[in-house]
Amino acid sequence: MTLEDRVRSVRELLQDKTVFGWTMYDWANSAFATTIMAAILPVYYHKVAAATLPSTKGVAYWAYTAGIALALVAFLTPVLGAIADLKARKKTFLTLFALLGITGTALLYFVQTGDWLKASLFYILGNVGFAAANVFYDALLPHIARNPKEMDVISGLGYAMGYLGGGLLLAINLAMIMLAPKEMQGLMTRLAFVSVAVWWLVFTIPLWKWVPEPPPAKKQAEGNPVVLGFRQLWHTFRNLRRFREALKFLLAFWLYTDGIGTIIKMATIYGSEIGIGQTHLIGTLLLVQFVGIPFAVLFGKLANRIGVKRGLYLALFGYVLISIGGYFMSKPWHFWALGMAVATVQGGSQALSRSLFGRLIPESLTAEFYSFFSVSAKFAGIAGPFLFGYLIDVFDQARIAILALVVFFVGGILLLIPVDLEKGRAEAQAYDAYLRGQASS
Repeated sequence: MTLEDRVRSVRELLQDKTVFGWTMYDWANSAFATTIMAAILPVYYHKVAAATLPSTKGVAYWAYTAGIALALVAFLTPVLGAIADLKARKKTFLTLFALLGITGTALLYFVQTGDWLKASLFYILGNVGFAAANVFYDALLPHIARNPKEMDVISGLGYAMGYLGGGLLLAINLAMIMLAPKEMQGLMTRLAFVSVAVWWLVFTIPLWKWVPEPPPAKKQAEGNPVVLGFRQLWHTFRNLRRFREALKFLLAFWLYTDGIGTIIKMATIYGSEIGIGQTHLIGTLLLVQFVGIPFAVLFGKLANRIGVKRGLYLALFGYVLISIGGYFMSKPWHFWALGMAVATVQGGSQALSRSLFGRLIPESLTAEFYSFFSVSAKFAGIAGPFLFGYLIDVFDQARIAILALVVFFVGGILLLIPVDLEKGRAEAQAYDAYLRGQASS
C-alpha cells in the first residue's frame, strides 16, 4: 500500500491543518442550521415578527420565505459552481457567500414585533449565503483527501464537527433564552441570532488560513464569467452521459434525501400533533445533535470496512425502521428513542452521500457537480412535505403520512443498487485526463 492509498487515522487527519480547517467550517456554519433554521427563528418569526398577522398568515409567510430562499439557491448555485470551476475560485466564492449569510444572520437582531417582512428578507439573505457557500465547501473535499476512501472519513469528520458546533451553540442559546426573565427573552433571542453570526465568522478563520484554493485543472477561460458559467452549465447538461453512474446516483439521492429532509422538517410538528410536549421536542433535537457526532465518524470508518454503498444501505434501512416506528409512536419516550435512532443514521447517510458522489465526478468540475448535488437535494425536498400534508388532509391523521416515507427510502435503496462505483470513478478519471491533455497541448 502506497502512502497515497493509506487512510490516515482521525488523529492524523485532525493534525493536518488543511483537513482541520475544512472541518471547522462545518462547526462554524452549522450554528445557522440549528439556531436559525430549525429551533429558534421559526418560533420567533411566528410569535413575534408575525404577531400582527393572523396566525395562519404567519405560518404561510414563513413557508413563502423558505421557498423563495430555496428557489434562489437552486437557480444560482449551478451557474456559480460552473464559474468557480472555470475561474478556480471555489474558496473565493465560499467566502463571499459565507459573508452574505453572516450579514443576513446578524441583521436579524433588528427584527421585533410586526417586522415579518424584515425578518423574511434577512432570513433569505442568510439562507442563500449558507446554502450557496456549502456548495463550494463540499467542492473542496476531493482536493484535501488523498484518496476516495479518505474522503469518507473526512466527510464524516466534517458532519461530526458540525453536529458538535451547531449543538453546542444551540444549547447555549436555549439556556440564554429559557433562563432569562420573561421580559428579557425577546432581547436574548435577538442576541442569539447575533451569536450565530459571530460564531460563523470566527470559526471560518481556520478554513481561510489553512485551506488553499485548488488550482484549475484546465486552461483558464477568458471572457465574462457569467456567460462562461452559463455556457459551462449547458455543456454539463449536454454531457451528463459521460458520467452515467453519477447521474444514476443522483436519482437515488434525490429520492432518499427527500425522505430524510421530510423527517427533519416535520419531526417536531408531528411530535406536537400527537401530544409530545415542547420540552421533549427541544431535548430530542439536542440529543440528535450530540449523539450524531460519533456516529457520523463511525459511518465513515464503517464504509472503509464494508464499502460506502453498503454503509448507505445500512443508514437507509435505519430510516425505514424509523418511519415504521413513527407510525406507532404515542409517548414521549418513543420520541426520544426515535430521535436516538435518527442520530445514529442521519450524519452517516449525509456524509457517505457526499463522499460517494465525490468518487463519481471529475476533480476538475467539483464545484459545478456539487452544485447539481446540492440543487437536486433542494428541489427534491419539495415532494416529501407536500405528500406528508396531502396524506394528512386525506386521512385526517399524521400517522399514515409518516409511514408513507418508507417509499422514499426503499425506492432510494433500489435505485442505488445498480450504481457502479468503479465504472463511475473510471469515467471521472478519464475526463480529467482528457482535460489535462488539452491544457498541455
